Formats: sequence, C-alpha cells, structure tokens
Amino acid sequence: MDALERLRKVCLALPEATERPSHGSPAWFVREKKTFVTFADNHHNDGRLAFWCPAPPGVQEELVRTEPERFFRPAYVGHRGWLGVRLDVDVDWSEIDQIVRDAYRLVAPKSLVAQLD
Repeated sequence: MDALERLRKVCLALPEATERPSHGSPAWFVREKKTFVTFADNHHNDGRLAFWCPAPPGVQEELVRTEPERFFRPAYVGHRGWLGVRLDVDVDWSEIDQIVRDAYRLVAPKSLVAQLD
C-alpha cells in the first residue's frame, strides 16, 4: 500500500471524516467542513512527499527542531502551528496514526472527539 492509501485509511477511520480535493490535493475534513489533514506531494516542487496537519501548541517547534529530517513547517499554515510530516522517509505508521488523531482532536467537535476515547 502506498503512502497516500495508508494515510487515507488512517484519516477515514475517524468519526465523520470525509475526503475531497483541496487546492489540488487530497484533504480530509471533519463533517466536510474543517480540514485536519492535507496531502502534499511535491508541493511547489519542494521534493517532499508529506502531509500537513494542525498540531497542539509547541509540538511543531519541538519536532522541527529535534527531527528536521522528518518534520517541517509547511507553507501557508506553518505560522498557525501546523506541522509538516514527511512520508518519503522511514515512516512509523503508529506514530502517523497518533499525529493524525491529535490533529483531528484539535478541529473536531467534542462529541466526535469523545468517540475516540
């Protein structure tokens, strides 16, 4: 299974998650409204296969500082604390699952977040 298919499976396993293109790339939404993950394949020729997602306060800075080969500050949304996660390196899919769930928790209504716990 390629990275996009694995990411899709992780995202669509969450309550009321949907997928549709956004800015030319696959993206996942809560109740078709709020984005929690955006796929980024060579965005503006940056050479990365990755995804972007919101991260809890301080997480982006810490991960980019400690593991810059795996994490980055994405264009357009990085200033809002979103995290760029590379998928073209050695990927720990259990970690990806947790990162996606954390992003979902940041944008989903409390009633949907409660379904995760």
